[in-house]
Amino acid sequence: MPKPISEVRKPEIVEAAYNAILKNGLPLISYDLIAQEADMSRQLIRHYFPDPVELMVAVCDRLAAAYRDCLMKGILNAQSPTRLKTFLDFYFDFLSDRDLEKPRDDSAYDAMMALASTHPSIRKNLHDQYNLLQYTIAHEVQVSHPQLNQKACLEIGYLFVSLMYGHWKMVATLGFSPAHNAVTRAAVDRLIDSYVERWDDPDLAPADGMNEGADE
Repeated sequence: MPKPISEVRKPEIVEAAYNAILKNGLPLISYDLIAQEADMSRQLIRHYFPDPVELMVAVCDRLAAAYRDCLMKGILNAQSPTRLKTFLDFYFDFLSDRDLEKPRDDSAYDAMMALASTHPSIRKNLHDQYNLLQYTIAHEVQVSHPQLNQKACLEIGYLFVSLMYGHWKMVATLGFSPAHNAVTRAAVDRLIDSYVERWDDPDLAPADGMNEGADE
């Protein structure tokens, strides 16, 4: 008995959608929607931003500026020994009572990340943002834990960025409980403590077989 046409067409459509996303990513937001939000003409927006990708790069810059402004405000009020805690607490939204609430911008970052898959200028902008955050966290870790070398601190910075980004995709995007803010924040402390307790530099590990027969 032949399959119903829907059982043939639906998988074909799904496969086509999958391949289209792989090739093209998701579409840029329309000028019409931006014009409606800005209460100005579509033509005026196109005059200032004839390239929609350039506009999305400017959106990336606006997202970064919001974090920079909040953090500068917090750091200016923090003593050097507490700066690392200020950074970490801010990114997991534990400073709202100090007027340092983490921006509610996760849906915008999700959109930029989707566009980054097919637009190199957006990808570079986001890469540079997260790379700067990695180095900033690494610096603050080294100030708080001078016994750790730069390489270890950079590893911690990278792991922090990965944990923080993945955490907000789960909580802000997928709707996991905000109670997980405390779970991930505590995990970052345990991660840093584990590096302080023991960190083996892979570049200093003995080559395979180097010590074989040393005691013979």
